[in-house]
Amino acid sequence: MEELSKSQRARLAIRAFKVMADALILRGYYKPSGRSGDKLSESLQLFDPEIYGSMSDHRIVELQGLEYVMDRMPRGIEKCNRIILTADEDFHDTSFEKITPLKRRRYSYRVSEKEICFVITRGLTEIYDILTHITFLNIESKKINQQISHKEEGVCSEWNELGAVVNSDVELDDSTLDQAIWNLSIILGRTYRETRESYENFSRHHNKNGNYNSGLFAIIYEMGQRITEESQSKDSMLTIYFTPTLRDMIGRHKYATLWARNVKRNLLSLGFQNSPIHVVSANMHSMKNILYGAGFLKDKGKNIPEHIYDMIGELRGFDTEICNYASNFGFTFLEDTSESNIDVMVFDISKMTDTQLHPSIQWNRDYIAKEKPVIVVIDYAFGAQAFDILDELLCPCEFDGLTATFSIQSINIMGKAGTLPGKKGDIMLATAHVMEGTPNNYIVNNDLSVSDFDENYPIHVGPMVTVLGTSLQNRDVLSRFHTSSWKAVGLEMEGGHYQRAISAAIIQGHVSSDIKTRYAYYASDNPLNIGETLASGSLGDYGVVPTYMITKVILEKIVNPSLSSI
Repeated sequence: MEELSKSQRARLAIRAFKVMADALILRGYYKPSGRSGDKLSESLQLFDPEIYGSMSDHRIVELQGLEYVMDRMPRGIEKCNRIILTADEDFHDTSFEKITPLKRRRYSYRVSEKEICFVITRGLTEIYDILTHITFLNIESKKINQQISHKEEGVCSEWNELGAVVNSDVELDDSTLDQAIWNLSIILGRTYRETRESYENFSRHHNKNGNYNSGLFAIIYEMGQRITEESQSKDSMLTIYFTPTLRDMIGRHKYATLWARNVKRNLLSLGFQNSPIHVVSANMHSMKNILYGAGFLKDKGKNIPEHIYDMIGELRGFDTEICNYASNFGFTFLEDTSESNIDVMVFDISKMTDTQLHPSIQWNRDYIAKEKPVIVVIDYAFGAQAFDILDELLCPCEFDGLTATFSIQSINIMGKAGTLPGKKGDIMLATAHVMEGTPNNYIVNNDLSVSDFDENYPIHVGPMVTVLGTSLQNRDVLSRFHTSSWKAVGLEMEGGHYQRAISAAIIQGHVSSDIKTRYAYYASDNPLNIGETLASGSLGDYGVVPTYMITKVILEKIVNPSLSSI
């Protein structure tokens, strides 16, 4: 029998994880330390996601991966032995604490000290994301338990000292803190410096940013304690439950339908039923800042920097004031009320004047005065949720017995992605989307080209791989996509789902086959390079230039149709 390559084994492991996760959702529950959970752990370790670093090394606890996970999970998850995933439980009128993670928009509620409930509003991608994080935490918890357990003496002295630190209300001084970090480094199998750096990162979020986590000492202690309690009583075993309402929701667009109806109702109330609409999937700041930044600075009596990227630095700290200024010139903010976690900004471009725009922006005033284009910016979707929301947004909608349709002229996707040939901050233009783990591939007639962007800026053109999730990235699989005849230049989570919705809307006659599609991504990481994964940190200021370069190009294509390259 022919031996499988590393990439083939990894792809089979990814597929096995997904199939098992789908089966467990239908079953309704599983225990991460039980037989089903062991199979999930085995699959996760087989394809060894880059974002989880040294997870497969049983000698050491993975710290960067732990930081990444805890930034995206609710505070206190490390001590829970009962986690419930549900669809539409109404917690609004309860006393349960609502917990929002630092870097992931998701709803969770603390039912008791050891029970948390996730309300899933973003579909299967969100479920996979949560399950991979829970599996990672369980693997690392078992490592900690293995490190501290001595057959003859019980737990090690360092563990008892860590417990004393966690349970004490006394603030540690420099010497006692150093000793505590040293003891912790022995438990973790890491160096003092690695442990210290991780401790400081956790403390920064714990103490200064709204108490988003429990601090490194408490997190490690509770992870180890939970496994100890599991070994002492089966009733204490961590159990994940999937409610019937969640299982019934999968495959439906409940939250997306509510979201889209709200958006279209507002577009009707603003009088845009006959206006050319341009949909842009992007962040909630770049289009607003580019459109109104120069006018805002001028209104405040400030000089407008010659280069648009320098102007962005002058706008920091003025977000609320810019929104107030922009509301006088065609800007409307629609806060999400559907629990889809996708806010919307609407820009009536005809309400703007030439003097408000930055001089570097090309602007066809005659076209704008005649056509009155409207830009609808939607916040980033999460994985497969992208199909749900765009599918619902592009279809007709009934209000008071009347069918409302809109003239959608372009779909513009600006997103963060991992690059395969480049480095952080590079730009990627999609020629196709390849859906990982499926036979579905989509050609993209991308109305963007290298010549649209700043000269000599690093831009990569080619297919993009739409992955199941950031936690399901494997270096061998990605390298295969890049070096084989696929010649993929990047990976992301939403593009293929957006393209699927666009193709469906064209087939159903909801939008014209001539609709302009534009896909541009800026690189947040390179998962093929050690130390350049998402777990290694954010883009920071490196993201300003590519973010605003893409935004400027998309805006100019919208307000100056002669620039279209197709």
